[in-house]
Amino acid sequence: MLKGIIDKLFKTPQTNCPQHNQSISQAEVESIVEAKLKEHAAALKNSQTEQLSHGRGSSLEEDYTLSAKQIEYALSLIEKVKDEYELAIQPSLLTIKDLNRLIAYNRYKNKGTLVNLVKKGVLARK
Repeated sequence: MLKGIIDKLFKTPQTNCPQHNQSISQAEVESIVEAKLKEHAAALKNSQTEQLSHGRGSSLEEDYTLSAKQIEYALSLIEKVKDEYELAIQPSLLTIKDLNRLIAYNRYKNKGTLVNLVKKGVLARK
């Protein structure tokens, strides 16, 4: 009995269906291949235009401009270090990366973040 169950589990059922061979003409094959190639080329073109419009791989993704409230906050953080540093650019040119550096300095008091802002040209020593 156990042998019969194991045989049923491991043996594949054989179908008695005859295989249908359909012949496809050379012209049909060529038209299908040509349509697939055009579809693939259109998909590639769309993906390339998307990449260019999004600016992938460029520095534009890192340098977003700030909103009015963020600019005010960045200026208030710069006021805290006004004894040693001053803003070297216009406030409208500040970026999120600059704001993050100012926040990091305010939190950790790491002078290296201010040095990086000086190197970038955002701040200047007095």
